[in-house]
Amino acid sequence: MLDLDQVSKTYGSQTVLHPISLTVIPGETLVLIGPSGCGKSTLLRIMIGLIEPDAGEVHFDGQLLTPKNVLQLRTRMGYVLQDGGLFPHMTIRDNVTLMARHLKTMSTSEIEQRLDELCNLTRFPKSALDRLPSKVSGGQRQRVAIMRALMLDPPLLLFDEPLGALDPIVRFELQEDLKQIFEELHKTVVFVTHDLSEAAFFSSQVVLLASGRIIQQGTIDEFASNPADEFVTRFLQAHRPLMLDPTS
Repeated sequence: MLDLDQVSKTYGSQTVLHPISLTVIPGETLVLIGPSGCGKSTLLRIMIGLIEPDAGEVHFDGQLLTPKNVLQLRTRMGYVLQDGGLFPHMTIRDNVTLMARHLKTMSTSEIEQRLDELCNLTRFPKSALDRLPSKVSGGQRQRVAIMRALMLDPPLLLFDEPLGALDPIVRFELQEDLKQIFEELHKTVVFVTHDLSEAAFFSSQVVLLASGRIIQQGTIDEFASNPADEFVTRFLQAHRPLMLDPTS
């Protein structure tokens, strides 16, 4: 679904991404994780064509991503930001259906039917569709962002720390719902997070980055049983959940 061949990115004198090669296979949920500033969000934006790499190539579904075709190919990718990225002056309904109306690939009745399906899928209340984003909760805004990403039924979904700003209870509920959506729709997913437990919950593959390089790729079990180096070991230890003594 995605194939990155030696992509790199530099801003001024700072190399944000050293040459990286990475393949995302159809139906896989691949999680990018690492400390702040490691390059994971930059790598995600290169995948979707929001940032052009200084070197290397990105192929999406067999096609080379170029400045000429990036807008066309991006309609087959769903993208969700941490803050949702909703237009504040537009209703929920208009935010979700914007691209479908702009591209004119669906009739009005088809758009309404798809909107109804997405409300059911994401458990978003239909009664709130004509509200502004500021009039719904943070968790609901993220559900709207997910609906918008799914509107055109893209084969690829990309998430840039979409749950990071939510409180723990809302975050847990959305994690459960998102995983169910991934499994039900059989989408290919690239998910950026700084939370190791979230990576373990979602992923079939984890890619750990540091200083713009891939340090290790594999399953969480492979990370735990065979860490690539001391950095991986320390990263795992730093993110290990605290065990509370029930007798204390």
